[in-house]
Amino acid sequence: MRRRKFIGSLGASALLAGAVPSWGAKPWPGPRQAPETRKPGGIHDSEFFYKPEDAWAADFIPFYENGKFHLFYLHDWRDVPGHGEGTPWYQISTDDFVHFKEHGQMLARGTKEEQDLYVFTGSVIKAEGRYHIFYTGHNPYFRKQGKPEQGVLHAVSDDLLNWRKLPGDALYAPPAGFEPHDWRDPFVFWNDETKEYWMLLAARLTSGPSRRRGCTACCVSKDLSQWVIREPFWTPGLYFTHECPDLFRMGDWWYLVYSEFTERSETHYRMSRTLQGPWRAPDNDTFDGRAFYAAKTASDGQRRFAFGWLATRRDSKDFGSWNWGGNLVVHELVQETDGTLSVKAPAGIDQAFHEKTPFELQPAVGPCKISQGTVHLAVPGGFACATAGSLPPRCKIEATVDFEANTRGCGLMLRASNSFDSAYYVRLEPARNRLVLDSWPRPGDVPFWVELERPIRLEPQRPFDLKVFVDGTVCVVYVANKIAMSTRLYDLEQGGWGVFVNEGVARFRNIHISV
Repeated sequence: MRRRKFIGSLGASALLAGAVPSWGAKPWPGPRQAPETRKPGGIHDSEFFYKPEDAWAADFIPFYENGKFHLFYLHDWRDVPGHGEGTPWYQISTDDFVHFKEHGQMLARGTKEEQDLYVFTGSVIKAEGRYHIFYTGHNPYFRKQGKPEQGVLHAVSDDLLNWRKLPGDALYAPPAGFEPHDWRDPFVFWNDETKEYWMLLAARLTSGPSRRRGCTACCVSKDLSQWVIREPFWTPGLYFTHECPDLFRMGDWWYLVYSEFTERSETHYRMSRTLQGPWRAPDNDTFDGRAFYAAKTASDGQRRFAFGWLATRRDSKDFGSWNWGGNLVVHELVQETDGTLSVKAPAGIDQAFHEKTPFELQPAVGPCKISQGTVHLAVPGGFACATAGSLPPRCKIEATVDFEANTRGCGLMLRASNSFDSAYYVRLEPARNRLVLDSWPRPGDVPFWVELERPIRLEPQRPFDLKVFVDGTVCVVYVANKIAMSTRLYDLEQGGWGVFVNEGVARFRNIHISV
């Protein structure tokens, strides 16, 4: 078992979580990017937010049983010359999202002559006396041969560890109504209303605007072997496709989760009182930002969690393009009184950072008053901050902030230089009701990191709890136990931390740093 000292470490998004190529075909995740370069003496791979050694993880497929979450995932070496082409499934298990047992390969990739050269996303279910995996077989070489690139495949096991593929159960898109090369990410569940198994799929219709043909297809079965294709489950006409479908019920609401790369490359959800819809979008229909993708959910019977991956960036640069795959990030989902979902840090992760580190707050720039652990920054027309010493490479920072009306921004500084010419800023922007990540320096005319903004209603004189987890290049932010924002921190490898305000008045209290 690999143990983390601290909290632990398309379906298939199995496509690059990025724009569709201009020639109109759907992107696929190969060839893989070369391994990321590392600076001598620089930040190394995270050991807290899980990733396999010498590889990366994508598309986690969760299954819960007997007190443990079994997390199957797409194992990506990003090294075709060294490890060959294709993506197998591996498995880890955990009961706290801090300590993980690695079980190794579960589903081997096929050859270039087989459908599952890339073993892409699916689902795990226990039914009919054994365990079942329904997964995507993806072979990019098949298109030129006049065969579908993707098909749904089936494997079975008696122990969750040893799996046998059933090639005779392969399911392909029907020629009428569906495009043949987008038929993936099967999510299988028992529908107690109709007394049959349902399979939801990421698919594309053959009619309509090309970039809006995405649909969630639906197949039904009595025995998990023979499937009948029904009318699509959801056809909003919004996206190229809806990856990694996931469906669950919580209280009186059904929730449909999916990921898309047409507009923002994010995981979204829709909600409905019934399986028949209508599926409505809440004001905030995402769990996290651009860097968190392909999330699927699972429950332990009391709590439900979303499992996604935090993307790396090309060349290990802050403004490099986003890669496919990265580290595991887990959010706990919370149902609000109106049925909408918010997220917070899982208790196991939160409690893993329990050793409080002493620090001393010091005025740094602008008007600053510090009294009994409370920092008061008042500068209606400029910038002010207080510092608290060096930021450890792995830690949790907590603070409660409230601000006066007309404050333009306030929050936490990370890895700030002594001159404050460089720093990361976790910033609340009340006028725009959003959380953003900013950095100095930044390239060009960019007000903050585009794609890294999260909506939250910010009211003057109302306290907001901030919680930031940092582990090497990984950074996960929570605000008010409601919203999350995950990202990478590459360019600034060390520096101090503190609190700040831009053009306004803010108070910070309950400030802690833990390792």
